[in-house]
Amino acid sequence: MNIIYEKYARVIVEYSLSLKPGEKVLVNSAYFAKDFLKVVYRQILEAGAHPEIKISVPGLEKIFYDCASDEQLAYIPPTSKLVMNEYDAILNIRSPYNVKELQNVAAEKKQKVSMARAELNKTFMRRAASHELKWTLCVFPGQAGAQEAGMSLDEYEDFVYSACFLYDDDPIAKWCQLRDKQQKVVDYLNTKSQIRYLSSDVDVTFSTKGRTWLNSAGTNNMPSGEVFTSPVEDSVNGRARFSYPGIFMGQEIEDITLDIKDGEVVSWTAKKGQELLDKVFDIPGTRRFGEVAVGMNHGITKFTRNMLFDEKIGGTIHMAIGASYPETGGTNESSVHWDLLADMTNGGEIYADGEKIYENGKFII
Repeated sequence: MNIIYEKYARVIVEYSLSLKPGEKVLVNSAYFAKDFLKVVYRQILEAGAHPEIKISVPGLEKIFYDCASDEQLAYIPPTSKLVMNEYDAILNIRSPYNVKELQNVAAEKKQKVSMARAELNKTFMRRAASHELKWTLCVFPGQAGAQEAGMSLDEYEDFVYSACFLYDDDPIAKWCQLRDKQQKVVDYLNTKSQIRYLSSDVDVTFSTKGRTWLNSAGTNNMPSGEVFTSPVEDSVNGRARFSYPGIFMGQEIEDITLDIKDGEVVSWTAKKGQELLDKVFDIPGTRRFGEVAVGMNHGITKFTRNMLFDEKIGGTIHMAIGASYPETGGTNESSVHWDLLADMTNGGEIYADGEKIYENGKFII
């Protein structure tokens, strides 16, 4: 296992974050990832960077929501502002103890916390787009994640490490191969301007004129495997039923259907979690889309209720309400960026400028 930890840390430090001597790095880590964290910490030091560690303890977030006043819910610590404005890199290592910890927190409280982070989120988006701030999100496999994914811990560890190519002799070389493959798709899509997603659940059109498709191949997310952009804000039209559950701040919302007109979500329904969904769409910026994307990692074959993996599943598309990534040319601002996922493997098609370029979960260009 130590060999896997060493390879995992190397991929993150050398490839995902590409850390340089003197760079300031904040590592947000779950307590249960402590053994892996030690390996990451050592490799960051060996890279010559300056790591600072912040450990999350199980139960604290629930205590916060239970006990915090409205003023405390909306409070942003000065240290958070400092990190977002001045640090060179952020690494988030997730390994939850209980993925349902916030399941019963009132929707109004989650809404208030999300809205309070709007300015911080705007700073993050701006600095990430200009490459002033490097960031990576990864998972350390634990029992809670395994249970949520419907796997044993051994099976889940194998799933995570396989998705990150850690069983390859040279995982970084493998990520470079995926990056090159996806770049061909990105280069093609950047010559097109009108896109249509079409399946039994989705019929949505949007313009990408003047926008830039980008290649996500293991830098910001580990694992990754998607191509994405921001749609022209007022160009999105149609209806989408998202066949996979949406997870918002720890709570599952099932069978989400959106009606979209001239870029705005005009109506929404869910079979489970309607109250929270209503609150989400009360948050400024959430009724427009900040991202459209296609998952291309066919090594991720199972839905795990963790969007870090799920949005990369080969044969899926996702659309995110809320904040755009400025590097794509998108202009929508929000404290929320929430990915909603749909399957395309059973007859799904994508058209670019009227030409079919994708069918049954794969590009045919």
